[in-house]
Amino acid sequence: METWLRELPKVELHLHIEGSLEPELMFSLAARNNVALPYDTVDEVRAAYDFSNLQSFLDLYYQGMRVLHTEQDFHDLAMAYLERAHEEGVVHVELSFDPQAHLNRGVELAIPFEGLRRAMRDAQRRWGMTTALIMSFLRDRDASEAMDVLEKAAPFYESIDAVGLDSAEVGNPPAKFAAVFERAKALGIPRVAHAGEEGPAAYISEALDVLDICRVDHGVACLQDETLLERLRESQVPLTVCPLSNVRLKVVPTMADHPLPAMIEQGVKVTLNSDDPAYFGGGVLNNYLACFEAFDWDRELFKQLAGNAIEVAFMSEARRSELLERLSTC
Repeated sequence: METWLRELPKVELHLHIEGSLEPELMFSLAARNNVALPYDTVDEVRAAYDFSNLQSFLDLYYQGMRVLHTEQDFHDLAMAYLERAHEEGVVHVELSFDPQAHLNRGVELAIPFEGLRRAMRDAQRRWGMTTALIMSFLRDRDASEAMDVLEKAAPFYESIDAVGLDSAEVGNPPAKFAAVFERAKALGIPRVAHAGEEGPAAYISEALDVLDICRVDHGVACLQDETLLERLRESQVPLTVCPLSNVRLKVVPTMADHPLPAMIEQGVKVTLNSDDPAYFGGGVLNNYLACFEAFDWDRELFKQLAGNAIEVAFMSEARRSELLERLSTC
């Protein structure tokens, strides 16, 4: 089954590229940029990955990205992950990045854009891998700052496949960013948002109603609200679920407790993703394998989940048809 899952054409819809920073690369980039780390060894970094909640992870996440300074750093970060993804049978990756976290460190907006776009072109050339770029806003910062970033990104609009909303969810409802997402909508940019991870089901409904999103990132709280469940079932708005992330961040105690089987049984359109693979136990393949071990799903269900991701990915219709055809032969 592991071999078959590796060969299955998988699509990654929910991936924070800064969260793919493995400790070894963190140390390498720290040396390159003369950045002092509060750890002496790779093992010490990995030992810090015992998170109690989302905020404890974010503290380390923002600390780690301090090593990213140049266009080459962002290129190397992305290429390292895209190569691992390719080796795991991932054929399309949607990279989300957090420009505010870099701007606030004095890293100009063009630097991550150019580094990530170059890596995306290289992945296409080397492996035939397609990619998309999602510019995410930090919900625990002022909405006015997010609006300023959106306007500053004007030279790169053609490179932005969607805008997103991430970071600390509790106490930062989607409606806080209503004007930002309305502006993105006016610009013709698709919209996605984290909702219902640590936050309540009401945040999912609010993100759909107020932000007019086309995908819900996480959304595992949807089972709390029967009306929302019916809406998701009827609309087939996709949820980009990240099971290993949910376990590592104590959203659920164990994989066996994960609501994924119930969500599927309810007819919700779910996909499997890695979120922040360096911190949460690996990439998309590891998430597929964890689900197989926990739920003993058959091949047809995994094909359905892989197909869900292909159907809703930001890609050309020609590429979508090509991947769906590949999937049908598995």
